[in-house]
Amino acid sequence: MGVVNVTPDSFSDGGDHLEAGAAVAHAVALYSDGALVVDVGGESTRPGAVPVDTDTELARVLPVVTALRRLAPVLVSVDTRRPEVARQAVAAGADLVNDVSGLRDPEMTRVCADLGVPVVIGHMQGDPATMQRHPHYQDVVAEVGRHLRDRAEHALAAGVPCVLVDPGIGFGKSTEHNLALLRSLDKLGPHPIMVGASRKGLVHQLADVPDPKDRGPGTLALHVWAALHGAAVVRAHDVAQHRQALAVVTALVDT
Repeated sequence: MGVVNVTPDSFSDGGDHLEAGAAVAHAVALYSDGALVVDVGGESTRPGAVPVDTDTELARVLPVVTALRRLAPVLVSVDTRRPEVARQAVAAGADLVNDVSGLRDPEMTRVCADLGVPVVIGHMQGDPATMQRHPHYQDVVAEVGRHLRDRAEHALAAGVPCVLVDPGIGFGKSTEHNLALLRSLDKLGPHPIMVGASRKGLVHQLADVPDPKDRGPGTLALHVWAALHGAAVVRAHDVAQHRQALAVVTALVDT
């Protein structure tokens, strides 16, 4: 899954693709690099981010989704917490919804069930503005796993056709929490898992890389580990590098 942030304030590429034409070109390039899915988002959910209103998010996302439907046979995901954004993005051609809040709004479940679209169910403790202040768990693997299983079963029972689950690396977690989850992906099933650690602060915390755009090697290490330990999808900014690394690792494992 390739990342397309149509935002001015995302933590690593805010403003790079804010103009719709730039975002579309970037998404097409990610598809050419080998992305199966491109994830289009109009609201930053980085730690400390301030929410945008629905109209702003729609104005950023809809032109990109609409254009992609004409230009490339790529699956399009809309990265949103808002049911109305999901509804209109799917009407414009989006194939799935990526909800980092984990269907916290019950209306999101109803929308996705009514529209018959798959959902990525994320885990986030708190909200983007506050989630990294004092993240706390008694047992992060057990609590996140239970949350993801419960939300997934609820969504499927409500009529959502299929789900992926995302442990939410960096979404209300300390370094130790993130590492525990990555070491225990096999305990978060039974639903397919997506991991999105691309350029995140975890790489800086582990390898002292202040600039997010320099965190490619650390990101690859985290995502290759995740793929080897059960992740079905990795969400990445640098798709070509991921395709190369995963192809080599797959050859080693298969032989």
